[in-house]
Amino acid sequence: MNDTPRSLLFWGGSAPMDLGRDVGTRLLRQAAARKVGTQVTVEFPDVPELAALAGALHRTEVEDPAAAAAWARGRQFDVVLGVREQVQVALAEVARAVGAPGNPPEAVRTVRDKDRCRQALREAGLPQPEFRLCADLAEARAFLEGTAGPWIVKPRDASGSLGVRKVTAPGELADAVAALPARTEFIVEQFVEGPEYSVEGVFLRGEPRVLAVTEKKLLPPPNFVEAGHVLPADLPTGLRQEFEQAVTGALKALELRFGVFHVELWSTADGPVLGEVHVRNGGDWIHLMLEHAIPGLDLFGLVIDDALGSDTGAYELTPSRAAAVRFLAPPPGRVSRVAGWDEVLRHPAVLKADLTVRPGDVVGEIRESYDRAGYLVVGADTPRQAAELAERLAAAVRFETEAETEAETEAETEAETEEAGA
Repeated sequence: MNDTPRSLLFWGGSAPMDLGRDVGTRLLRQAAARKVGTQVTVEFPDVPELAALAGALHRTEVEDPAAAAAWARGRQFDVVLGVREQVQVALAEVARAVGAPGNPPEAVRTVRDKDRCRQALREAGLPQPEFRLCADLAEARAFLEGTAGPWIVKPRDASGSLGVRKVTAPGELADAVAALPARTEFIVEQFVEGPEYSVEGVFLRGEPRVLAVTEKKLLPPPNFVEAGHVLPADLPTGLRQEFEQAVTGALKALELRFGVFHVELWSTADGPVLGEVHVRNGGDWIHLMLEHAIPGLDLFGLVIDDALGSDTGAYELTPSRAAAVRFLAPPPGRVSRVAGWDEVLRHPAVLKADLTVRPGDVVGEIRESYDRAGYLVVGADTPRQAAELAERLAAAVRFETEAETEAETEAETEAETEEAGA
């Protein structure tokens, strides 16, 4: 038996919202259950739960790869993990610097840049939509002129559906580009027709192992914000196998080999078409749904066990039950009343739930994930039962909103401008 103390570095911590806190504390608790000492590097000051669970907390730059590698040199850790999208390249550099298992930094750079990832998948023989990396509106218009629509406009590097818009005619392009975050380059690509899914899994001994396929439910275009998910997706065996083969082939072609993965795809008449590839857990409470659907699974613990050379064969890695999440999207306006929420919370199948708006708050169009008004996660025996229950409970939450007056809108705009300038 190896009695040498083992150590884990949680690189970048987690975001200071409910979802981030749950992911971060879950990771640290699963490490502690394996008697693995933990240290955390953070830039967010408001996640006290991490400081309470970790053996040490370091404040340092966590997103810059060069700075991260410089910080890590001379230190020793057996495992390095990170859950935030923005730290993944730096994380790979840190793992290399301390000699821990990890993904090649260049491979992570490829999947972080959506255009580079599309090109790499195409070169590997995997179907991809036509796309172009654009620096300005003129380049985007030129792409539209040479391809068939509809199209998608999105940032080169972002998450949470931020800035993702559907364009059905060239006249809509300027508004879509104007809605992008302030970045110099963006992507325009052909819209892929078909239902959207994601594939969740881990790498074991360097090989990708699919744990579940998740069905996505989207809010209506032009934005592409998730309205909910069901895990596992209720799929024919043959279609699930097609998804698994496409995803595992892509991960190998991209030379990824460590940690957790979350890969998005569309199911089309010609077969699966891969979307974005992530070397982190899926957002939107997919980690919680996954651990519910596979009883006894420690998602991050499984990665830790693999990194330390422990036996992972005892894990049952097939879902035996199901879960679903539904996000709340009230009509725009000032919220005057929320009804039915307390009754929803009392339902025994609710695994997690929260409201992010209260009476008096103003809600607008849902343009990104952070605009949603709350969520509820439920568990059930089958995917259909989970989906139906989540839909029914979400419908039981009733938001009453009132249209804002012009004076209120102007006052809020002035307040936001003053706050931004402060």
